[in-house]
Amino acid sequence: MIVVVNKTVLTSYGFPSAQFLGLGQMFATIVVLIIGKQLRYVQFPDYSHDVIKKVWPLPLLYLGNLVCGLGGTKELSLPMFTVLRRFSILMTMIAEYYILGVQSTSSVKLSVGAMVGGALLAASNDLAFDAIGYTYILANDFFTAAYGVYIKKKLESKELGKYGIMYYNSLFMILPATMISVCTGDFRKAIGYNGWHDLGFGIQFGLSCIMGFILIYSTILCTSYNSALTTTIVGCLKNIFVTYIGMYIGGDYVFSMVNFVGLNISVLGSIVYSVITFTSSKPAPTSTSLETGSLTNGKPAQVT
Repeated sequence: MIVVVNKTVLTSYGFPSAQFLGLGQMFATIVVLIIGKQLRYVQFPDYSHDVIKKVWPLPLLYLGNLVCGLGGTKELSLPMFTVLRRFSILMTMIAEYYILGVQSTSSVKLSVGAMVGGALLAASNDLAFDAIGYTYILANDFFTAAYGVYIKKKLESKELGKYGIMYYNSLFMILPATMISVCTGDFRKAIGYNGWHDLGFGIQFGLSCIMGFILIYSTILCTSYNSALTTTIVGCLKNIFVTYIGMYIGGDYVFSMVNFVGLNISVLGSIVYSVITFTSSKPAPTSTSLETGSLTNGKPAQVT
């Protein structure tokens, strides 16, 4: 739903700054968590000099993920946005192997191959190809993969907890992101936008900020209970509906049979992975094996 809301704000309403929308989501996260802590609904460590060391490099990855994701949403049609997001799955699988020492099973590799293959087929006949949009989304895939894997690593260390990670990610990056927005002229364009008086736009903008907080929380919560790869694929799976409804939202999708077949192959790969994951009887890997990258019979532990 947040992808649809972001697309509506950035394309349908013509809001000029994806960076400013990202700032709104960061600000909402900080405010919600401060209020939650004051009311004792949530807990996270107070600031200390070693917090930056504990949370790094997550703030940088979070900023890259947020800005590139919103930039890709603005530049690409929703169907191509969602299908190209599936490259983050391949990147996550590779990052899990090298950073966490986790190797996926053959069935998982085949389903991921179907997702990526379908995405390549769709991209090969994208009649609305946009080089800037593709650059944004592939960078977003990289940041998503790295962010997910490092989130898993930080959660296993239990130093900051999920609320601390969310709070300090936004807190440390909101000032640099604001400075970047000011220097690039995005901040001025956003402030001068003529649609601020539009009630419909205001509601959509507010929804985007609040749903950004909910999405971050859901992502971290999912990663704490599953592998980073599962979280990434669930994120792509939830966009199946967006893939099809996005053909009618924004008005920037151009139909071609090859592109449409590629979209459906990629969607099918997502469904197959979900079936493999949620019907597996294997126990989840222990926190020790994830944190230390321990080996089983001389090989990295396998997960689905």
